[in-house]
Amino acid sequence: STLSSSSAASDVYKRQVVSTQSTGVGLGILSFFLISFLSVMAQVEVKLFNKWSYDDVTVPDISLQDYIAIKEKEKFRQLLPHTAGKYHARQFRKATCPVVERMVNSLMMYGRNSGKKLKAVRIVKHAFEIVHLSTGNNPIQVLVEAIVNGAPREDSTRVGSAGTVRRQAVDVSPLRRVNQAIYLICTGARESAFRNIKSIAECLADEIVNASKNSGTSYAIKKKDEIERIARGNR
Repeated sequence: STLSSSSAASDVYKRQVVSTQSTGVGLGILSFFLISFLSVMAQVEVKLFNKWSYDDVTVPDISLQDYIAIKEKEKFRQLLPHTAGKYHARQFRKATCPVVERMVNSLMMYGRNSGKKLKAVRIVKHAFEIVHLSTGNNPIQVLVEAIVNGAPREDSTRVGSAGTVRRQAVDVSPLRRVNQAIYLICTGARESAFRNIKSIAECLADEIVNASKNSGTSYAIKKKDEIERIARGNR
């Protein structure tokens, strides 16, 4: 009985050793394939919608370069503008949100559109196709130029106590300039698409192209000029 129990124990030990060795070999193979996959992915260029490159995109305004997230870090290069990140959890964290995704998030406004992010992504994708057809340029670059042109540089604020209140002209911070430009572009597209035969994607493309050209037909450019004109009167 002693011999049988010792032989059984040795068999169990051998099986454990074999299973441990096989597990180690399996983990080694898995880690090898994982490293190979990551090295291959590092060499593959990430393009927006698998079509638009980030390499040639530049921000012409030096004051907005830190607040328009395009390609400074690898995580800013997206295949799809949907990261599901909590950019509202901390102050200024929204500046690290990729700018195309910020445009998508701004389209999800008013009750019936809340949370429909895939619908907003599809709208932006179609709008980028139209922008490329009408201008022949990279739509990401056109969007960046539209944000730079549509951002007001001067605004008015209320100064004074309850008795005497007046308006005072102030400079606008870079982050608020980006926020306001994205908001104005999306608002202009939404208003022009209302009761119109044109789709929201076509209206968004028109708004982006007109704002990038600094055209007076753009809603964002008109609002920016109005805000700056009122601020000049309150200096």
